[in-house]
Amino acid sequence: MNDTASLHAPPTGWGTLRLLNRYHWFVFVVAALGWLADCMDQQLFNLGRVSAVRELLINERGLKQALATKSLSEEQKKELDAGVKSWASWSTSIFLLGWATGGIVFGILGDRWGRVRTMILTILLYSLFTGLSAFSVGVLDFAFYRFLTGLGVGGEFAVGVALLAETMPAPARPFTLGMLQAFSAFGNITAALLFMGAGQLQQQGFFDKWTIGGFPVTPWRALFLVGTLPALLAIVVRRRLQEPEQWRQQVESGSVKQAGSYREMLGEQPWRTHALAGLALAFSGVVGLWAISFFSVDLQQYVFDASLKKQGLQGKDLEGAKTFYAGVTSLMLQLGAFLGMFAFSTITPYLGRKGTFVVFFLAAAGSTALVFLQLNTLSDILWMVPLMGFCQLALFGGYAIYFPELFPTRLRSTGTSFCYNVGRFIAAAGPPVLAFLANEVFITFRTAEAPEAHFRYAGLAMCSVYIIGLIALVFLPETKGKPLPE
Repeated sequence: MNDTASLHAPPTGWGTLRLLNRYHWFVFVVAALGWLADCMDQQLFNLGRVSAVRELLINERGLKQALATKSLSEEQKKELDAGVKSWASWSTSIFLLGWATGGIVFGILGDRWGRVRTMILTILLYSLFTGLSAFSVGVLDFAFYRFLTGLGVGGEFAVGVALLAETMPAPARPFTLGMLQAFSAFGNITAALLFMGAGQLQQQGFFDKWTIGGFPVTPWRALFLVGTLPALLAIVVRRRLQEPEQWRQQVESGSVKQAGSYREMLGEQPWRTHALAGLALAFSGVVGLWAISFFSVDLQQYVFDASLKKQGLQGKDLEGAKTFYAGVTSLMLQLGAFLGMFAFSTITPYLGRKGTFVVFFLAAAGSTALVFLQLNTLSDILWMVPLMGFCQLALFGGYAIYFPELFPTRLRSTGTSFCYNVGRFIAAAGPPVLAFLANEVFITFRTAEAPEAHFRYAGLAMCSVYIIGLIALVFLPETKGKPLPE
């Protein structure tokens, strides 16, 4: 009897994926590819922003000939380095502002126009402006293109998770949403592999004979052109995707006219508390990722520079090798991220959403502090960086699972986007704050023997942002095992 009963017991854990039919899998693949491509675009920018800004400033200031003849004065070098750091930070902040703006606009449209139509529009948007970034002539138009790219990036996530949450069978929902976020790591891994390959090609002189918009091709320009490819996904799948049944019922009842209302979301309980506390929850992870983790690549440039110069590399060979190792660092981070997001999905059925968040907020703070204080050699990248990626990016797997569970159908895209994206308006200050801490507050720690010390202590100080996420959890409900709000 017990054996027979066990054969007919409903699947649990990852076994709930057996409940998915062919259309469920189709929706998952489309949503996952859309978010994968979105994350590839983000990571191409993270990996290429310093070299892009440096090249654009050199062109704007007419320093190319001086650099080629090694006649650049020490004062000019300092001014150029300061300009690169400043504009790299500001371009990141501007990108985040575009991301937050797109999240607000397309989150509302996702509830009013529908999940499918809005998701396709956002994919086309970020693909187009990523490609246009390759034709930048200065830092201002580069930053402008990044803002426009951010509009599409910010909108895609909310409508993608809303589409998935409403399409999937309830028992499988947390696992498919966790998988969606986990597969985003493949987008970042793809960007890392592309960057590593571009570094190798740069060392071999492959780009020397090509131009884009009258400018010599450099890896960042070539890779931004690759970022236009996701547009093909939107064109291919647009006719086969269907709106979820829950959203169609909303249209039939006429309530879609009131969907996406910020007045309702922020004016009525419990949605106001869910939105504001959810925003704080996401803010903590976003600042941790964009103002600390992604800038760890800049910290590692000091390690790369010292290690590679000891090997006798210089000039184009040195720059190509640094590009390659930046790609290795990103690859290690994302391998850890992939496993971390799966770990959140696996643990949350046992500890609940809130308990799992507590575990990973504490782990994220500890692992990030370890990297900024102790990473000193190229071999450290192989274990410290994956550990940090595992702990930090697991939080984003939690956001994909948790935020759709906090809001009803008419506010799901709007609320998810509000939590995940609006905090980026505030988080956009993170990179300049990190730069301020490094260049002003902790600059006295910098010495000839430890030229990166100021950056290490700035990153350590920024780890305190994870406390905000822990506090936010106090005001949020546990949604484990509960149906989506109607």
